[in-house]
This record gives sequence, structure tokens and C-alpha cells, in this order.
Amino acid sequence: MTFVNARRRMFAAALQTLGNVAEAEDVVQDAWLRWQGVHHEAVHNGPAFLTTTARRLAINRALGASRRYETPLELWREEAALEPDTSPGMLAERSQGLESALKLVVEKLSAIQRAAYLLREAFNYSYQQIARVVGVSEANSRQLVTRARKHLLEGACLDANPGELRRINSAFIEATQSGDLATLEAVLLADIVDSLTSKSDSRRRGHR
Repeated sequence: MTFVNARRRMFAAALQTLGNVAEAEDVVQDAWLRWQGVHHEAVHNGPAFLTTTARRLAINRALGASRRYETPLELWREEAALEPDTSPGMLAERSQGLESALKLVVEKLSAIQRAAYLLREAFNYSYQQIARVVGVSEANSRQLVTRARKHLLEGACLDANPGELRRINSAFIEATQSGDLATLEAVLLADIVDSLTSKSDSRRRGHR
């Protein structure tokens, strides 16, 4: 009964992220399977737990694109070769789903959090690699990813910067298609620098 009562909310959460009815239904089914392995009496708020699970699964599906973006790149090319007849409509749906997921990341995470999250979740970077890219310690890179996951599920949405979203979306797609991770790293780092500069300027104006 708990699952039935939460189903509409779960589907809405998945659809908002993925932009695709069929994939949203798949996510709901995945969440149902997860629910079967949970000790229900230990869950204080079943509907909230299920909705959160569906949203997290949808984000992972959209950013991972069914693991097509995993390294090494040869795996992605092999899978693409097995799907030569992908329709323009399906490609458009995938693109829309990815953009929706990235928009959520931009709306909910700071520049440094989203850099750590995307590199970890979408491209399986080690925490040491993330630390190198964003300029923090390895321990701090772990904290960034943990906080990013929490904020995606619980944090408030802010208005996404259209320019940032376009840059990240373009660099993300380029990275998955050509393996050009250096460009994606550069875009994410540039956003971090811009964010720090804006905060510094705001503090200086506040002291005047």
C-alpha cells in the first residue's frame, strides 16, 4: 500500500529529471525492486523514502545515460555500434533527459560541488583525480561529493545560469562522444574560478 500511495509522486520526480515517460516508468520499477529489499518497519516515512529513491535513480540514469558514458571510451563506441538505427526521436529524448539532469545539478550545487559530483558519478574519477582538478585535498573531494549527493536530494533549487548550463551541457556531450575530458575539466574549473571571483567581489563591495 505504501508503494501504491507513493507511485504518482515517484513517477513525477523521475519524469521531471528524465523527460521521458518510458524511462520514468523504468525508474519506478527499479525503485519498487529496491523497496522489496528494505526493512519497511525501519523506514519512518515510506512515501518520502520512495520518492527520494526514485529521484536519485533518475539522476543516476540521466547522468550515466545507461552507463554509455563510462570509461574506457571504447565501451561507449562498442555500444553505439550495436545501436546503429537509433532514431532521431530517441536521440532527442536522451538529449532532453541529459539536459534536465544537468539543469538540476546547476540549480542545486555550487560550482565546486557539481564539478566533483559530475566527475565522480558520470566519469568514475577517483577522489584523487577530482582533488587534482578542483584544487582541494583528497579528503575534501570526498566531502564535496557527499554533500553534492545530499543537496541534490534535499537542497533548494536556484535559478540555473543559462550560460553555465550551455557550457556544461556542451562539454559533457563532447566528453562522452570524443573522450575530451580535458575540455570538460576546463569548463568546470572555469566556473569554480568565476564563482570564487564573484564571491570575492561581493565581499569587497560589502565592506565599502
